[in-house]
Amino acid sequence: MKKVYYLSTCDTCSRILKELDLDDGFQLQDIKYEKITAEQLDQMRLLGGSYESLFSRVARKYKELGLKDKNLSEEDYKNYILNEYTFLKRPVFIINDRIFVGNSKKNIEGLSNYLKTIE
Repeated sequence: MKKVYYLSTCDTCSRILKELDLDDGFQLQDIKYEKITAEQLDQMRLLGGSYESLFSRVARKYKELGLKDKNLSEEDYKNYILNEYTFLKRPVFIINDRIFVGNSKKNIEGLSNYLKTIE
């Protein structure tokens, strides 16, 4: 399985997708228009280790809702991501049994290197 969860209105996601020049084997899911299901999020958690690791603290609503002052549980992280797509740290790449979450330089370099090994 090769899948990318991304946001088409996010310039960073668009830049990363363009830079990686993915092959046709990738299924793209724009999370703004095709919501993440609980099953998809559960799969991401299994690969990533926690819902917290998938949660974006830079989303505008994080500050608006005062979440930085709350002690969130794994269930809270899950529910926030399912109810508001901007809480998913993106892009998320799932390739076979590997997951790459977010747009950090280190993460994208790791993804790029991994893609070269499976070509």
